[in-house]
Amino acid sequence: MPVVVIKVEYLPGVEDPEALTILKNLNILGYGGVKSVQTSKSYQLNVQGSEAEAKKIAEDVAEKILTNPVIQKYSIRILKK
Repeated sequence: MPVVVIKVEYLPGVEDPEALTILKNLNILGYGGVKSVQTSKSYQLNVQGSEAEAKKIAEDVAEKILTNPVIQKYSIRILKK
């Protein structure tokens, strides 16, 4: 059974409010050396079928449910388990 990881992140140039809040708090806590922060979310799916079927399902899920293509992008990794 293939395990698929879908990583969703903001497109370059799109403001990431969570990352901005983290960066602000890091600076307040004295971590001034941190100059930027990016956030992403990962979703792990255990898919019944072949790796090709799992990848197709992951693409459909990412495009239809997990991302807003105007502001986000996704990547897919298939893990061997």
